[in-house]
Amino acid sequence: MSEQKIEFYKGPAGGWGALRSVTNALLRQDIAIKGAKTLLSANQPDGFDCPGCAWPDRNHASTFEFCENGVKAVAAEATARRAGPELFAKHTVAELAQQSDFWLEDQGRLTHPMAYDAASDRYVPIEWDAAFERIALHLNALPDPNQAIFYTSGRASNEAAFLYQLFVREYGTNNFPDCSNMCHEPSGSGMRPQIGVGKGTVTLEDFEKADAIFIFGQNPGTNHPRMLGELRMASKRGARIVSFNPLRERGLERFADPQDKLEMATLGSTPISSHYFQLRVGGDFSAVKGMMKHVIEREDAAVARGEPSVLDHEFIATHTTGFEALADDLRAESWSLLVQESGLSEAQIRAAADVYLGAKRVIACWGMGITQHQHSVATIQMIGNWLMLCGHMGREGAGACPVRGHSNVQGDRTMGIWEKPPAELLDRLQQVFGFEPPRRNGVDTVEAIQLMLDGKGKVFFALGGNFAAATPDTYQTWKGLQQCDLTVHVTTKLNRSHVIHGREALILPCLGRTEIDMQAGGAQGVTVEDSMSMVHISMGINPPASEHLLSEPAIVARLAAATIGARSKTPWLWLIEDYARIRDKIEAVFDDFKDFNTRVAHPGGFRLRNTASERVWNTASKKAVFFTHAVPLDTHAHRARARYAKKGDTIVFTLLTTRSHDQYNTTIYGMDDRYRGVFGQRRVVFIHKDDIRHLGLKDGDWVDIQTVWSDGQERRADRFKLVAYDIPRGNLAAYYPETNPLVPLSSVAENAGTPTSKSIPVVLSLHVASAPDAHAAANPADVIDAAATVAA
Repeated sequence: MSEQKIEFYKGPAGGWGALRSVTNALLRQDIAIKGAKTLLSANQPDGFDCPGCAWPDRNHASTFEFCENGVKAVAAEATARRAGPELFAKHTVAELAQQSDFWLEDQGRLTHPMAYDAASDRYVPIEWDAAFERIALHLNALPDPNQAIFYTSGRASNEAAFLYQLFVREYGTNNFPDCSNMCHEPSGSGMRPQIGVGKGTVTLEDFEKADAIFIFGQNPGTNHPRMLGELRMASKRGARIVSFNPLRERGLERFADPQDKLEMATLGSTPISSHYFQLRVGGDFSAVKGMMKHVIEREDAAVARGEPSVLDHEFIATHTTGFEALADDLRAESWSLLVQESGLSEAQIRAAADVYLGAKRVIACWGMGITQHQHSVATIQMIGNWLMLCGHMGREGAGACPVRGHSNVQGDRTMGIWEKPPAELLDRLQQVFGFEPPRRNGVDTVEAIQLMLDGKGKVFFALGGNFAAATPDTYQTWKGLQQCDLTVHVTTKLNRSHVIHGREALILPCLGRTEIDMQAGGAQGVTVEDSMSMVHISMGINPPASEHLLSEPAIVARLAAATIGARSKTPWLWLIEDYARIRDKIEAVFDDFKDFNTRVAHPGGFRLRNTASERVWNTASKKAVFFTHAVPLDTHAHRARARYAKKGDTIVFTLLTTRSHDQYNTTIYGMDDRYRGVFGQRRVVFIHKDDIRHLGLKDGDWVDIQTVWSDGQERRADRFKLVAYDIPRGNLAAYYPETNPLVPLSSVAENAGTPTSKSIPVVLSLHVASAPDAHAAANPADVIDAAATVAA
């Protein structure tokens, strides 16, 4: 483990630091040779799709198609370490619960299905048939199928997700909370009524032709490192890259490509952002609206002088509706309000807008820095408005690019993992499989937690993921899970969710993406869909970590056969003998997958149709829609600041939760955040140096963080080290899942339900050892300092 220190990182993103990190990741998992060989098959036509992020592959055939964090994901899966029955015999669940999230996953690959034994407080081995029988017994005993909850992680393949939604709907419910509900749900909720699709409209080829790329609320250096290669090439050919982010992120500043021999030999790097605007947390809405106001003002001035228009009037007239109302709203908007709410000056906003006006082809990218806010749907629609003003939608080299996280989160939704299924999907399932699907909407992630808390969610089944660590309002989530009669987790490694369990609990170990999936019909491949709607096949190359593992499709099919097999017309076990049979059924349900098996056999796969990129608008009006929204002035942060306005020097901060560089979602690979200069630790909070001084504290002091909320429930996370950082005043940043207890369950995005993990109103207080320790003892994730655990 690294020495605990805070030290400014001087290097670029990537470069030699990334290569050292890659080497260390393989060595730590005892797979130096095996890991290197495995990586040569990552994102290759005859290899496996990286189990990390959903960024698409450049050509699916270059020698090295992986990044630093992809290596960490592959190393974690291909590890030589094993977490077998002997681990569970050695530790009670109570003892495991006292370990850090890092320690739990670091034990290695799970090898056997395990069942919780309440008498000994241990997990003990169970045979697969007995495990399926136990789950089926619970499910079939429920008086209402809607008392069961079926969660999905974005790493499930298309084949597994399709079988899963089919089984669950034939069982009788649409309760499909999934990781989309916690990340990009607002992207789909905003884009579908605006342009008719909930997916990005661009391809990698568009990045080659864009004149300007705007990046909102995203940190590709840590979350999507392969994206830096595209940004680097764009920068080198003169494209403008404009970044809006409260934090200074090294990957948005400069990047050294480890595959560029000259750059590596000379310790050089390539500048990424031509413009970098550090707005306040949640200020993107006002910044985008300000850019549009500038465009309308320029248009009005051009018309008054008889000069050429700056708008694309042909596009607006032919393809859109709602423009005049938006233009009138923009003219009436106050610059002072936009400046106040964005945290940028009027000159900065106008400068960004001038880059937009000077480009013939503009791409807008965004991540969870946009989606995890109360007004996220409105912000995404404002970005859509902004693109459409000058026709940058459905144009080559231009469009919308929501950058998804997990490697197949987009594909899972395409396959029907959705608690609000469209009628067309249900109708087609009925036609193809001969059963009446449930028509009542199911619950999303936040609603599922409330269902469990209300005692109406009795069985919780998770196809991957780490629900207990990923979700908001941690103590409430844990309480809900513990009230279930049965919790079941399909997984590759031990995590927090397995020690926060129901009265009965099962852990079902599955194959990883890197492993050979051998079925009756031979070795099988699965398919995934990336952020740009490319569908391609993934073939594992390594022997399974244990002979007792099953694939995710096999687990779903065998569970379906055990639960509903007697009344189902679906040949569950026949389907998993050859996954091509599953793909034939997918083709029968989804028109876009015509000739699925033939098309996916081509190297690189195929792209699903995106009607918006063709300027075909599947909206109610059959046109793209300009939406008019007022600047949000009644957010939780606004109300919290008003509540404390009369309390002297008390500062209400807005906290955003974020990943470290040694992390992917809730998976902790190590204790360093290299680009932000944090080493050997995670319990830190980034804060402006002047805010530290205003609080009467000093850099390095320990503080407790408490949410400002109105429901009378105390939400706090204790003992975080202050780290002076380049972040706007009044804003904070800290890592999740450590700060997830601060996110109220009721704080969600309007019209999307996504937890507002990027905009939490909080106050800080000096840490006093005795009181917080007593509080934290009820919360194993909070009381354990992960760095101390690793050191021990």
